[in-house]
This record gives sequence, C-alpha cells and structure tokens, in this order.
Amino acid sequence: MKYDFLVIGSSGLQGQIVTRDLLESGYKIHCADLYRDGSERVLSQFPGTQFTFIDLRKYSQFERFMKRVKAKVVINCAEGDWNHDVYRVCLQERRHVIDLGSDIPMTKTQLRMNKAFYTAGLTAITGCGSTPGINNIMFKYATQFFSTINTVELGFAWDSDLKKFMVPFSIESVIEELTEPAPYVDQGEWKEKNPLDTEVIKEIREIGAQRSYIVRHPETFTLYNDYKKLGLQNVRFYAGFPDHSLEIIKNLIELGLGNKNLLEFEHIEIRPIDALSRILSQLPRPENYREKENLWVEIHGTDKDGAIKIMKMECIVYTLSDWIDAGCNIDTGIPASIIAQMILDGRISKRGSFTPDGVVPPSEFFTEIKRKGMTVYQDNNTIN
Repeated sequence: MKYDFLVIGSSGLQGQIVTRDLLESGYKIHCADLYRDGSERVLSQFPGTQFTFIDLRKYSQFERFMKRVKAKVVINCAEGDWNHDVYRVCLQERRHVIDLGSDIPMTKTQLRMNKAFYTAGLTAITGCGSTPGINNIMFKYATQFFSTINTVELGFAWDSDLKKFMVPFSIESVIEELTEPAPYVDQGEWKEKNPLDTEVIKEIREIGAQRSYIVRHPETFTLYNDYKKLGLQNVRFYAGFPDHSLEIIKNLIELGLGNKNLLEFEHIEIRPIDALSRILSQLPRPENYREKENLWVEIHGTDKDGAIKIMKMECIVYTLSDWIDAGCNIDTGIPASIIAQMILDGRISKRGSFTPDGVVPPSEFFTEIKRKGMTVYQDNNTIN
C-alpha cells in the first residue's frame, strides 16, 4: 500500500501531534515507533491507520522496513541521534524527508548531503519545528528589511498557568541544552560556555521576566554560516524556563537521570535518560493546564539607507482548546506537518538538503500557522 506520509516516532509527543494533524486533514499515514502506547489514541480514532514497531538503533532492520513502506514524504519525529541514519536510508530509497532538528555536528553532516539529495531529485529539511523551524523562517522574512546584519539573538521562553512541573518538550533535549557546552559567535569568533553560567533575566512578551541561558542550538551555526555574507558577527541562542520547572530539571540533572551512557540492570542495558523519558511521558496533564510560549528573534543591523535598524520577530503560541494534551508543543509538531504537506503538494519544490529558511516560503507558512492559532509579530505588529 502507498502512503502520503510515514511518521517515525509517532508515539512521542511531537509524533502524536504530526500524526493527528495529518490524519484530520485526510492524508494516508503509516505510523512507526519503538513503542505503540503513545499512538493508540489516533489509531483508535482513525481505524485502518497502519502502525509498525521499529528500532532505529538497528540500521539494517530499518532499511528493510523502508523498502517495504512506500511513503512519499518521511517525517522523522524521533530523537535527533538518528537523524543522519534516517537521511541516509531516505536518500537510498528515494524519499523526501524532514526532521525536527539535530545538534550542530549532525546538522553539518546532513547539510553536506545537499548535492546527493539534489541529484536524486529529493528535498530534505532539518529543523522543521518551533526552533529550529519557525524562528528560522521569521529570520528569513526579516532579512528583506536589512542591508547588513551584525547581531542575531534568538530563542524561546515558555510558562504555564498552573505552577507545576511538566515536561516542556523532549526531556532529553532539555537536559542536553542545559548541560552540554553552548557554542556562540562573538565578533566573528566561535566561543563556548557552560549554559548554567550564562543566566540572564529576559523580559518576554506574554511571559514576563524569566531566567534564560545560552544553549547549544543548530541555528547558531546555520544562521552564521548562511548569513555572514551580510556582515553577521554575533549569534546567541537563549532558552528560557519558568522557575517551577527549571528547579526540577536541575534536580534531575544533579541526580544523574540525564545520563546517556548505557548501564546494566538485571542483565538489561538501559540509558537513564531513556527510562526518565518513558516515565515522564506517562505524567497526566492536570485539569485546566494551559501553556504559552514566545519564539523570538532579535536582529541588529542597517536598513537599505544605511541607518541603524533593530527588529524583533515573535511567534506567540497558546494551548488550544482542542489540543489541550499537547500544550504549546503544537508549535513544533504542526509546523512539521505543514512543511511536509508543502513538499507533497509542490509548494516546496526546491531539491537538496536545507534548513527551513532556505526553502520554506515565509508568508505562506505564516498564513498556515495562523490557521492553527499561532500569531507572528514584527515589531509588535501582527503580520499574519
């Protein structure tokens, strides 16, 4: 059977959002994951939707699976550790592919596959969620108003109405961001800092004052690499967390539960971070729980007349009444769904390996996310 989309990691938080959005839009989907429990709801709501257990750690098994499942576009919502492997198999089996983003070294590897994907007549886009994703596309939109760009600061900040710990998105990604050295560009030179040593208080629209940290994020590399021709000298990415969740996350880190090394327990090898992710994925959403998030990009440079110009782009996201369980994570899963649909229907026709700002049409994308409740601002003015 042929499918419009294959969703890898369909049982995870983002995979569930992508799968539901596509099924509600009438597409034929094949779901795949190491676990089935997170996919049960959409499978029961959409009888006939196919599901396959896959383990991306077993490369040859994954190759055989991809030969069997004929999907036009692959949407990879698994953890970023496997993004390059998924790219390799998609190239081999001639499938368009997108994912939610990788660390900087893997992003470089994926982008180096540009010629191979172009030659094969395929589109591959890494970082199709909130950030990377929406932020990249907002930055691309803003560049039309600048002659030169000296500094880009960007990031996210989120909060919840109920002051109780909830996982903001992938706990593995959160812990990596707060513990791994954070690269940034300062006056054209690459530097690194421990994220927890970079704390600043930022005043964020709809969020208020919040502790934020420079963290490692692929946009630091991709924006500098792609736009330094405009004079870009400084790039920093900030992650902001509310105190009631930040302190719990720090405790989990101190207890070693973010450890990614394999440990043996009763003859079974397991990574503590995998066990933690599974446990936290079972936490129920409290009744009346609501989130809000601000994705932001601030750009400093000069306009077409040579005058100093500063612009702030923001995307404000709230929990939607029909997406309560997803919280603000709709701003990751739904953009991935939209971008995949743009590839399928030809609105994205450029071939090669890209980040979103290289290939996604900003205005049309902003119109699509507005339909899903996400508002984009340019210097306090709504533009979608």
